[in-house]
Amino acid sequence: MRLPILMPALSSQRYSCHGCGECCRDFTIELRAEDFERLQSQGWQQILGAPFWIDFGGKRWLRQREDGACIFLGDAGRCTVHEKFGLQAKPLACQLFPFSFAPGPRHASVGISFACTSVRRSAGAELSSHQAEVIRMQSALPEAMQRAHAPNLVRGVAATESEVLGVASVLDAWLANSEIEPATRLEGFVWMAQSLRIAHLAKVRGERLQELLQTLAQAAPQELLLLDAKPVSNAAWRMVRQAVFARVEDPKIARMLRTGRCATVFSQWRRSRAWSRGVGEAPGIAGWKPILFRDMNVVLPLFQGSESAAIDELFSRWLRATLLASRAWGAGLYGLPIQEGIALVALNAVVAAWLATAHAASHGRTSITLEDASAAIGRVDRSSGRAPWLGGRAERLRVIWLAHSGTLQRAAKALVYPR
Repeated sequence: MRLPILMPALSSQRYSCHGCGECCRDFTIELRAEDFERLQSQGWQQILGAPFWIDFGGKRWLRQREDGACIFLGDAGRCTVHEKFGLQAKPLACQLFPFSFAPGPRHASVGISFACTSVRRSAGAELSSHQAEVIRMQSALPEAMQRAHAPNLVRGVAATESEVLGVASVLDAWLANSEIEPATRLEGFVWMAQSLRIAHLAKVRGERLQELLQTLAQAAPQELLLLDAKPVSNAAWRMVRQAVFARVEDPKIARMLRTGRCATVFSQWRRSRAWSRGVGEAPGIAGWKPILFRDMNVVLPLFQGSESAAIDELFSRWLRATLLASRAWGAGLYGLPIQEGIALVALNAVVAAWLATAHAASHGRTSITLEDASAAIGRVDRSSGRAPWLGGRAERLRVIWLAHSGTLQRAAKALVYPR
């Protein structure tokens, strides 16, 4: 029996594919057995004169060109599989993007990735118009058809449905409250996530959890003014830049096979060290202009430019879509408990604000534009839920340190308020 789907209840979010081909130039696609057999039957090995896949780590992946683009991306920016055989002939991951599934006890939440340009622009049809197509794709994914346990509230403690809804609704209402200025709204979201991360939530259940959430939301505007305003330490900024590196690192299978495991690991270590130091030029981000760390010092905070309203709308819509589609915990985010997932999303928001500043600096701008914010969110959301290292122990320890030291909130404040 099919698990009912739940589309995000976010009227401000729209989407239609505009054929930009950016996803075909960016993502590494794992082939399911059915995908491989279907492409084999279409005769692509004969058409291309070479295998269309590559074996790595015991799995099959779509082959990519030297520039990282999919082997099936045509000269006009269109998928040649789609053009020749139709949408349903493509690998399922390609059909599904930018949608995803997070199964739960009663339904499968449908998420939408802001790695997609059209999603960030909110360009196209209402999300509900895609429901029939999403259901069709769900039927090809056994893991999206089956009921799953509710996410944990904390490790080892399952959340009730009302607790999950309570967390999402309170944080969503905070992000949607246009009466609160954008900088306070973003800093407040990070502060509430930080507060939840350090709280003993196993002892705060049911109505008490709801009361805690409501208290945090009501107290946030005044509490943020009273918090210690000491600057973020150099050690803390190094930690934030390490988090940035973890989200912009873009390993390509063909390159790893060509250079070898040892050389790949050493190269990643060197780039990580360079990001951590924050001196000179940052290691390259695919598709971005070079970033000089010192140039970031002259860029105004996130909501201080002429396009602040549009930037606020994008940031709020991105975070609200993440919460409402259950991409902030459980099956939607590495199986993380709500307490840890919310803090990871808050760190994503801090990283996106940092990257928006870096993108503006790389273009010689002194204020952040919507283009800068969009590029930053796109880079962060392309890795969220997909990069396995972000669900690992190292990232978990980083979030714990940033939350318990209060750095998560202070870094957000430094990025959104005048220095």
